[in-house]
Amino acid sequence: MSASPPAFPYRLVATDLDGTLLRSDSTVSARTRDALAAAAAAGAAHIVVTGRAVRWTRHILDELGYDGLAVCGQGSQVYHAGEHRLLTSVTLDRPQARLALEKIEAETGPLALAVSQDGLDGDVLFGPGYRMGEDGKLPAELTADPDELWARPLNKIYLQHPAGMDDDTLADTARRAAGDLVSVVVAGPGIVEMLPLGLSKARGLSIAARRLGVSPAAAIAFGDMPNDIPMFAWAAHGVAMGGAHPELLAVADEVTASNDEDGIAVVLERLLSL
Repeated sequence: MSASPPAFPYRLVATDLDGTLLRSDSTVSARTRDALAAAAAAGAAHIVVTGRAVRWTRHILDELGYDGLAVCGQGSQVYHAGEHRLLTSVTLDRPQARLALEKIEAETGPLALAVSQDGLDGDVLFGPGYRMGEDGKLPAELTADPDELWARPLNKIYLQHPAGMDDDTLADTARRAAGDLVSVVVAGPGIVEMLPLGLSKARGLSIAARRLGVSPAAAIAFGDMPNDIPMFAWAAHGVAMGGAHPELLAVADEVTASNDEDGIAVVLERLLSL
């Protein structure tokens, strides 16, 4: 009688989306899909944990046939993909965020802004001077009225320096100026975000994991940017993608291949064969 294969060592696989689960062409490879399916068959839930708000995430989840929980908006939203329902939502205190912005701009000069509105159908609005970059492929609306950016509940604000201050410098300056009022993260190239104080991917992931009855000790997490650092601190094992930001590489337990080289699959396949 042959021995049964060893159990998969984790009950939760948490993956960032851009630069991690998604390849550069915004698809998920067949190899990665198969590896995640095999992990699920071995008893591990998969949770997408992304900086994108639900409106910028749900079409991807629908295309993948993903029906589990997703943590969106840097942890501000826990979304049930199968039911197309928002389970939890955290919003910015707008007066506090305005004060934080004043303090930051006292150090940086005027910044260009974009905002992500709360809710399943929350719009992303960008103000004068804000360059959308690759995210311009996603639903967003230009407003010429700066007051409109503050008119509805928000889950985050995007900050951009018109003179091209680099992301890390802008984020560090913002934290020094207003770190007692808001959290600030670098979420991708050209993407610096102001969040509710204390909010992180780890906070949203912990809420989702509790719903599944899974502890941090049973979780493995994959990511590529500094906004994934709290998720790595929460999970038992943090895996940085090849080419990840140096700040994330410094705290990773392991470095795998890049998102375009099926880095998630490389690790899951190894764990499944142990």
